[in-house]
Formats: sequence, structure tokens, C-alpha cells
Amino acid sequence: MVDPISRLIHRRSRHDYAVILMYHSVAASPGKPAWPWAASLQQFCSQLDFLAAEGWTTLTMGELVAMGNGYPERTVVITFDDGYSDNVAAWEALTRRGMRASWFIVTGSIGQAPQWSDEGQPSGRMLSANVLREMAASGMEIASHTVTHARLPQLDDGRLGDELSGSKAALEDVLGSEVESFAYPYGLFDERCEEAVRRAGYRAACTTRTGWALRDGNPLQLRRLSIFNSDTPSSLARKLSFGSNDASWRIVAQYAMRRAMA
Repeated sequence: MVDPISRLIHRRSRHDYAVILMYHSVAASPGKPAWPWAASLQQFCSQLDFLAAEGWTTLTMGELVAMGNGYPERTVVITFDDGYSDNVAAWEALTRRGMRASWFIVTGSIGQAPQWSDEGQPSGRMLSANVLREMAASGMEIASHTVTHARLPQLDDGRLGDELSGSKAALEDVLGSEVESFAYPYGLFDERCEEAVRRAGYRAACTTRTGWALRDGNPLQLRRLSIFNSDTPSSLARKLSFGSNDASWRIVAQYAMRRAMA
């Protein structure tokens, strides 16, 4: 359910700028997940149902960039970082609704436990090569998130190139098709990293900067909105309207004040 104020804001807002949403884990257990970067499956499905009911078109990241400025109003790209095995439930939920998404995979951990550590992250194995092939065959985009989930600005040029080219080559070997999309681990990048991403053959790259996806006009600096364990369809409606991770009621009050003054 979406509260009346959030629904009103959403329906009165312009939605001619594409939005990219960033997910990580989708927990099967009911209730609010402990990890801030996780959503429950129930949360995720309710958010998908809201997007469908409000007429949002889901594209993959590659499709969005290929369209340039020709994408339809209410365009959203749903992305998943890392490649946790619990994402299978999200893939199935998307497929049932005829929706698509893009997955950024850490190739050094395919089918294994994650080889990097983030406090609170899901345990168990990551998505396997067979599952990734099935996902791609169903219309999902499988893209790169480096080999080891490294902080790219900290790497020397040789290691940086290996992380970018190695993950691209590994995924192309798994999928049998070209991989052209990328996401910077932890959202960390600089001019040197961006140029290395371009040289490695990627056409698009996601950051964790907030805002409308193509705000910078640079496909290697795409912006995203983060989805957290506390997000509901109502907060999602406000995030889509404001193009911001901060969709608190304080921001709503400021928005109402600006509207009243205008």
C-alpha cells in the first residue's frame, strides 16, 4: 500500500528522466532484514507491483544507454550488485511480471562464498555460472562488478586493468555473449578508473551517486537510487519523484513549502 500523500506526490511529479535503482540482497525470511542493503522478498515484490501499477517500464542498463534520450517516460532500470544466490527469488519475481533487470557480478566468487567481506552481507554461495546463463537467456542483463570487488582507485594501473578486463572476459566466457555494462564496487572511481573502464570495452558504468540516471550525460557515470531494508512502496514513490535517496517526511515538508510559495 502507498499512503495518499506519497501517491499524490508521485502522480504530480515529472517522470521523464530515467531512474536506476540499486539492490543487493533479497531475503526470503519475512520481516525487515538486518543488513541495510537487503530487502525482504515481500518488500521487493510490493515495490515491483507498485512500479507495474504506475506504468513504469523496466529496461536493462544496456538498453537504456543504447536508447540515448529516446527512452519512454517512467523508465526504470533495476540493478543488483554482487550476485548473491538469494537473488534467484528476485529474478523469478521479475520474470513472473514480465520485468527485467541488470545484475553486476563479482566473477572471482561465481558459485562460491564471497571472497570479500562486508559486515552483515549474506552468507553462502554466490550465483553459479549455470544460473547466470539461465538468467541471461530469460532476458536479464548479466554485467561486471570486477573480479574481487576491489576498491578501484586504490589499485595500480596493472591491477586495475586486470580487474576490469578479467571480469569482462570471464563473464563473456560464461555467457557466450559480449558484456558491456559495469558497476564500480562501493561506488568508488576517479578519472583514471573511468578511463580504464572505457579502455576495457565497457559502454556504460553505474556509480552510487544519487539522482537521475543520465544527469551527467556520461554513460560511464550513471547515477542510482539505493534501496534499503527500510524502504516501502511509499518511500520508493517519493524517491522516484525526488530523484534522491532521502525521501524522508522532512524532505516532503520542504517540497510542500516550495510548492506553496510557487
